[in-house]
Amino acid sequence: MPKLTIAQNILAANDTYAAGIRQLLAPRGIRSINFMSSPGAGKTTLLERTIRRLRVKLQIGVIEGDIETSADAERIEAAGASETCQINTRGNCHLEAHMVQAALDQFDLDRVQLLIIENIGNLICPNAWDLGEDLRVVITSTTEGDEKPAKYPQMFADAQVVVINKLDLLPYVDYDLEKVRRQVLALNPHLRIFELSCRTEEGLDGWCEWLENFARGEI
Repeated sequence: MPKLTIAQNILAANDTYAAGIRQLLAPRGIRSINFMSSPGAGKTTLLERTIRRLRVKLQIGVIEGDIETSADAERIEAAGASETCQINTRGNCHLEAHMVQAALDQFDLDRVQLLIIENIGNLICPNAWDLGEDLRVVITSTTEGDEKPAKYPQMFADAQVVVINKLDLLPYVDYDLEKVRRQVLALNPHLRIFELSCRTEEGLDGWCEWLENFARGEI
């Protein structure tokens, strides 16, 4: 019982911060996305490709979550993000709302229309923590195997969008694309699915068009 009480108190405090983030962003018309995946699914590369395509149309701010290093934030800044902040958790396996709030304190929010929070690579812990986002996107890839939705159902059930990445590697891996589609839609029939390759850029046009519409409040 004491452990359960502590967990409840921690999540309650987190939810207070998350509500504050929404109160900060919503009046400014800033929409926000929580990007989640296992390590190596291609979150950062997808963000790079997305920002390079949309930077003349949208001001995109990015909060990068990693256990150590600023390598990903440097990549995102070079791609043309309008505002970038690196969070290093020093071992924590997920971002929390108070971390996001601290990062936003460093931003010029007048330069942000869309906020993307790249969470730490993990398909378990991040799902429990509300970061004040409007939307959750889960990225999975063909190199991970097609059992991820079945093994980590809550992550996919609670998302609104699933991106299946690395389509260019389908001929070389044992991956049943139709099986993954069935699994994620069984968990959440309202999920929007994008299938793409950051290497060949297959599917990126549809993804970027949808993201632009989302940022502008048209979705």
